[in-house]
Amino acid sequence: MVEILDAIDSVLYYPILLVVMAAAGLYFSLRMGFVQIHRLPEGMRLVMAKPTDEKGTSPFQALMVSSAACVGTGNIIGISTAICLGGPGAVFWMTVMALIGAASSFVECTLAQIYKRKNSDGTSYGGPAYYIEDALHNKTLATAFVVFLLLTYSFGFNLVCSYNVQSTFSVYSFYDPSVTPAIIGAILAILCGACVMGGAKRIEKAASILVPFMGVAYVIVTAIVLVMNLGMIPYVISMILEDAFNFKAILSGVAGSCLVMGIKRGLYSNESGVGSAPNAAASAIVSHPVKQGLVQMLTVYIDTIILCNATAFMCFVSGVVPTKEAAGAVWVQNSLFSELGHFGPLFITVAMLIFSFTTLIGNIYYCENGLAYLNGKKMPSPSFMRGFHIYAILIVFIGAIIPMTAAWSLADITMGGMTLINLPACVALSGVVIKAYKDYEKQKAQGLDPVFKAESIGMDPEELDFWK
Repeated sequence: MVEILDAIDSVLYYPILLVVMAAAGLYFSLRMGFVQIHRLPEGMRLVMAKPTDEKGTSPFQALMVSSAACVGTGNIIGISTAICLGGPGAVFWMTVMALIGAASSFVECTLAQIYKRKNSDGTSYGGPAYYIEDALHNKTLATAFVVFLLLTYSFGFNLVCSYNVQSTFSVYSFYDPSVTPAIIGAILAILCGACVMGGAKRIEKAASILVPFMGVAYVIVTAIVLVMNLGMIPYVISMILEDAFNFKAILSGVAGSCLVMGIKRGLYSNESGVGSAPNAAASAIVSHPVKQGLVQMLTVYIDTIILCNATAFMCFVSGVVPTKEAAGAVWVQNSLFSELGHFGPLFITVAMLIFSFTTLIGNIYYCENGLAYLNGKKMPSPSFMRGFHIYAILIVFIGAIIPMTAAWSLADITMGGMTLINLPACVALSGVVIKAYKDYEKQKAQGLDPVFKAESIGMDPEELDFWK
């Protein structure tokens, strides 16, 4: 079974997802003048905007929920795995795909805003399932997307995340493989249960506090290590570039090359185009859909451009050689130990605990949105949700005590399934986003604070819950 999953995983990412992701990202970038770069300062300015309705979710809260789900173990374990198994060049291809993918993130999140639905209390919700059903009129495809989403976020990602956390304790003398993983899994499960039982608002609050705190702390520690080894940085950059363009080595083993490993772990880390972030983006209350699209694309910069590269450079400058045996937490912890002593591995353990906690609760948030779609666009009964939360918490516990080879492949495959449904849908609907973006640019040029109305881009306002 492991071999079958691995074979499917390899073909899915090369050539299928490599071509689809690159083509879609480049298409969006060219059609909108590289909005992910041109409008980056605008997105940073908008992130602290107040929601237009006091009861609604702010742009910052929506950004933090999506960041909570993707900023996590992938920034540490995923990047270490990509480098140890694929080579230093994985860092370059991961970064390139992130820059291209940021345009896909902008498109999918803007679509989620345009086609979002209204709750009875005035708040909003939505995501790919809704714009696939409402705009493409394909409920079957929308349902398939939700099934992939539930498999990815309630099972595959949570298993992997929990396992990665407990693996960071393996370097300590008290670690007992027969006992310690179960204890760590139980603690994680209890913490997640206490949070998710409080519902979406508690998730938003927890994410808005923990994600910025740990992200800043991680960048500070990285900066300290880099300053201590400034002379190594030019060598590290040249090593990354040399390996990234060693096409002879890449083509001799494509599936495990730096190119594919960089793309695979980069996608796992920032999730651009996967269709996860739009579920959070739709909850924000803003005056124009493009505003939240610009804010949400910051997730890719926070996650990959900053945090993933921070991990890579921090480990490279330490001089500790990445090996297949050290793939995962071990290489990162050994690298920091060589620079900061015992504080290094301890810091990585704390970072993993916080990152994984926010990832786990962010994953469950996405699943709640998917369950609501399958239940006729409304949240299932409280008793059903309690059962689902118990299942999700149990998965967190199980993830800490079982081997992860198959789970990594399963998570990659289900995430790939989401992407192969969402990105073609985004391409098909990109005309709507381009019109909305031009409307936003026009109002900005007139010195206005852009306000969106459906009829301004030729849409029927009666077909939407908002923007009338």
